[in-house]
Order: sequence, then C-alpha cells, then structure tokens
Amino acid sequence: MSVEENVCPKCNSPYAYPDGLLWICPECAHEWTPDQASNEASEDAPRFLDANGNPLQDGDTVTTIKDLKAGKDTMKLGTKVKNIKLLDDPVNGHDISCKIAGFGAMYLKCSVVKKA
Repeated sequence: MSVEENVCPKCNSPYAYPDGLLWICPECAHEWTPDQASNEASEDAPRFLDANGNPLQDGDTVTTIKDLKAGKDTMKLGTKVKNIKLLDDPVNGHDISCKIAGFGAMYLKCSVVKKA
C-alpha cells in the first residue's frame, strides 16, 4: 500500500481506509478505487500556476518576478501585466498571452510571473 492510496483525492484527508475494493474517507464520505484517485487528482489540479504556486485564471493581473528581454528592450522586475489570457496550446513553452504598455503583445511563461 502506497501513501497516496490512503489520502482522499477530494479533501486530502490522511484518514482514508480500504473497504474491499474501495477506499473510503471518514471525513467527507468520498469513495474511490486506487485507479480513480490518480485520474481525479490530475483533473482537479490547476494547470496554470504562477512562480509561487498560486493558480492563474484568464483576466488575472500579474507582475514579473525578474527582468525579461523583450526584443532590444528589457522589461523590468515588477512590471504589472493586466488581463492575461492563458493558452491551451503553449507557444514555444510560453503559456500566457498578454499586452504590456510600452511593449505591445507578448507571450510569457507562468514561471516568471506572480499573481498581483
């Protein structure tokens, strides 16, 4: 039995117990099979996380956490980026599409921004 099997995928309670083929959570009454737990965990996990691990959504405002090259110019640390759009199909590893005052349309990576 692995440690992940006895953690509830719904409420993360560590007190789940096996009952035949099912696992049961005494805290939220959720029932699952071990193969369902891995599927549920991957569906529930946020796909876009900022540098601090906070989930990002379309329309969020973020700030850059380091200086970034933007053509010949440099976008300074702390530059505010409003109304981001998260991309389902990343462009060269960049998963945010945005417009930045003074720089225009640009793609960013979630790993170089934090939620404002």
